[in-house]
Amino acid sequence: MNSIILLIVGINVIYMTLTTLRLILVIKGYRVIASFLSMAEVFVYLMGLTMVLDNLDNPLNIVAYCIGWGLGVYLGSIIENRLALGYVVFEVIVDSLEIELPSQIRVKGYGVTSWIADGKDGKRLCMKVLAKRKNEQKLKNYITSLCPRAFIISYEPTKFNGGFLVKLTK
Repeated sequence: MNSIILLIVGINVIYMTLTTLRLILVIKGYRVIASFLSMAEVFVYLMGLTMVLDNLDNPLNIVAYCIGWGLGVYLGSIIENRLALGYVVFEVIVDSLEIELPSQIRVKGYGVTSWIADGKDGKRLCMKVLAKRKNEQKLKNYITSLCPRAFIISYEPTKFNGGFLVKLTK
């Protein structure tokens, strides 16, 4: 009896981990990989659901199914975070005195576009910086080490057109 409950939890952890990863892969544009992953996902899903439906007399099986579901979503999100697929854009605003900052960031291999803007307290240097998502924290740490008061916003772009990194994104 306990082995069925553990098996249901385990199967649903695997199923929901695959589901979470598949959804993220589709969103990121990895449709072929996501399609193959979905075949394994539906196989695991049918195994787990069959076990629960064949043993509906024990409510713990349904609880195990729900616990496995939640753990699978959590594990899938952890795996996706570690994979860090895609790119991130940083919008950085610093004092205009930090004029050397774009070249310092470019030396590290990041794409940077910069311009001078008017802020509440005077001139500011604005930058857009493109990086692989797996380098997001590293880039943020680098920028803040050079300019601790930098205002930084990051987000994930969905489409690319032009620029020096387009060749690398294909």
